[in-house]
Amino acid sequence: MNTAPTLEERKTAARTSLFKAVFPNTTNHYDTLFGGNALQLMDEVAFIAATRFCRKKVVTVSTGKIDFNHAIPAGTIIELVGEVIRVGRTSLEIEVSIYVEEMYSEKRERAIRGNFTFVAVDEARRPISVL
Repeated sequence: MNTAPTLEERKTAARTSLFKAVFPNTTNHYDTLFGGNALQLMDEVAFIAATRFCRKKVVTVSTGKIDFNHAIPAGTIIELVGEVIRVGRTSLEIEVSIYVEEMYSEKRERAIRGNFTFVAVDEARRPISVL
């Protein structure tokens, strides 16, 4: 018998991870990742996680507090991780964390964390159920 996945199974399956190298063309005058680039990457990962959860068209409707806890220097590796943390009727909240890793050591720490809210929409861009 083919049963639909539970909400928790869908959340787990929607978890999205992306690795990037931080090159000088993405950094600011302090030689650290430009905040706007970090936000763009976070929104992209959040979008993918939301889409993977509901398999419907989604749009970003808001961002929550974004905590920039540590600078991300050029010459490091970052991992962005997006996870569904709240499911509403037409909306999803995705938490995205950016972890920074030194290229030539095992050192790794969370540098940035923020939340993004998406709404599922139909062809006329009206809200629809995410489930």
